[in-house]
Amino acid sequence: MVERDHRRYVGWEKIQLNHECYSRSESILPPAHADFSGTAQSNPMSEQHDLDQTSANPQHPDSASTSDLGASHRKRIDHEETPWAQTQRIVSARFRAISDKVLRRFTQRTLKIGISARIFHPETGAKGLRSKTLQYLEESIAQWVMSRDVMVFMIPTVNTNSLLHPSNIRLRDYAKHLDGLVLQGGADVSPQTYSEVATRPEWSGDRARDMYELELVHEFVEAGKPILGICRGCQLINVAFGGTLYQDIASDVPTAIEHVNDLYDGHYHEIHFPQGSTLSQLFPSKPRALVNSIHHQAVKDLGRDLAIEAISGSDNIVEAVRYRKARFVMGLQWHPEFHRPGSAELLDCTPILDDFLRAARETRL
Repeated sequence: MVERDHRRYVGWEKIQLNHECYSRSESILPPAHADFSGTAQSNPMSEQHDLDQTSANPQHPDSASTSDLGASHRKRIDHEETPWAQTQRIVSARFRAISDKVLRRFTQRTLKIGISARIFHPETGAKGLRSKTLQYLEESIAQWVMSRDVMVFMIPTVNTNSLLHPSNIRLRDYAKHLDGLVLQGGADVSPQTYSEVATRPEWSGDRARDMYELELVHEFVEAGKPILGICRGCQLINVAFGGTLYQDIASDVPTAIEHVNDLYDGHYHEIHFPQGSTLSQLFPSKPRALVNSIHHQAVKDLGRDLAIEAISGSDNIVEAVRYRKARFVMGLQWHPEFHRPGSAELLDCTPILDDFLRAARETRL
C-alpha cells in the first residue's frame, strides 16, 4: 500500500513540476485522499519545499539547467521562425567550406622556383654558338631544387628595348608569378658594382649579370618572396645591401686558408655556425660542419641589415649571410647542390632547402 501510494505521489510531483514550469501557477497540494503515512521515507512537504526553493533560486544547478534548456529552446524557435536566418547560416557554412577547400588547393599547389641564369658572352671572332649570348643552368642546381618535388624555371634577362623582339615583360613579372628565387654560382661580381676598381683585369667580373641579378633581388624582396644565393649569389646579396667583397682572398687576406684549388668541388674546409644564427638552429647537433669550397672572392664589409650565419673554421672568412628584415633571404658561400644527401662527411643541406621552400609556401597565405 505504501509503495503504491509513493508511486502516486511521484506521478503527482511530475505533473506539478510541469505545471509550474509552463503556467507558473500557484503550488497545488496533492489530493486529500493521498496517504503518505506509514513507512514511506519521503516527506512530501519537504520535497515540495525543495521544489519551491529550486524554482525560486536562479543559482540552483537544476534551475540553471532548466533556464539553459529554455534559452536553447527559444533560440531554436527563433531560427525556425526566421527563414532568412536559416538561409544566411547555410550560405555562410557553404562559403567557408568552399574557401577552405580553395585555400588548401592553393597552398598545396606545386611550388614554382625561379633560378637566375648563368650568362655566356660572345667570344671575339668566334663562330656558331660561341658568337651568341647564351643563358643556361648548371644541371646540379636545378636537380637539387627539384629533389623536393618543385618545379624549376630559369629566369632569362629581359630587354624591353630590343629592336628584334621587343617585349613588355619585366623581371617583376617573374617575381609576381614565381614562389621563390635561387641565385646560382658563376662569374665574379664586378668590383664596379660595389664602387671599386678591379685590382687585376681577370677580376673585372660580369657587370651585365650583376645588374640583372640585382634587379631580381630587388623585385623578389619587394614581393616578399624568399631568396637563396649560392656562392656568387651569396656575394651578390651582400653587395645588394651595400656590402663589399674581397676581390681575391689569397691576395687580400694572406693568412687565410685555401678556398679554391684544382680539386674544384672536391676541395673542402670546415665552417661553424655562430650561436643564435638561423643555421645553428637548423643544425643544433652540428656546431661545426664540412663543406666544399670553390671561391676566390668573399664577403668583406657586411651589407645593411645582414647577419653572419657561418664562418670559415680557421680564418673567419664569412661563409653565409642572412637578411634580417625578411622571412628568408640567405646566401651560402659553398655549393650545397654538390653535397650528397645523408652524407656522413659533408653537411647535408636539405634542411636549408626545406626552410627556403617552407618560406615560399608561406607567401601564398
